[in-house]
Amino acid sequence: MFGINFLEIVSTFIVLFAIIDATGSVPIFLNLRSQDKFINAGKASVYSLFILLLFLFVGEWILKLFQVDLQSFAVAGALVILIISIEMIFGVEIFKNDSPSGSSTLVPVVFPLIAGPGSFTTLLSMRAEFQLTNIIIALLLNILFVYYVLKHLDLVKKVMGVSGVYILRKFFGVILMAISVRLITANMSALIHIVGID
Repeated sequence: MFGINFLEIVSTFIVLFAIIDATGSVPIFLNLRSQDKFINAGKASVYSLFILLLFLFVGEWILKLFQVDLQSFAVAGALVILIISIEMIFGVEIFKNDSPSGSSTLVPVVFPLIAGPGSFTTLLSMRAEFQLTNIIIALLLNILFVYYVLKHLDLVKKVMGVSGVYILRKFFGVILMAISVRLITANMSALIHIVGID
């Protein structure tokens, strides 16, 4: 019913989990708090969900406005995911976090840490392969996890530890790299097929 597929939900959840990387951002959240910047977990989660859902539904319309098909965007998005995975695995910084200071809940927690360019491209890339219902369910589950992490930062830090966050980041970096390669090959094949027909 409603096209719900457990495997698609799990696959999408893992991709979004790795991209959003709430656990990997725990040191950033703790650093913000040490600077006396208050993070409202509820507002941050609601804002992030709203922005990501909005882009999920309106993003394709924006692509049509610029005459870009979903397969082409999926390949471009997969390249972004690939770069993010390289950052996670090798510990290099390619995307500079140059967001303005002076706030914490909206910037930089909601954007770009949770609802950032990586999340946007991932959502539309997933639309080229998975059912919309499954993507929404996976997104909701991820936002619930984000809320829990933001609400219980000290507990998450204590349970995972510095080494735990490090290992998890590397592991999901490899997963992301494999997924990005699969997205590129799948959508490139579709693009080549379309060009061949035309």
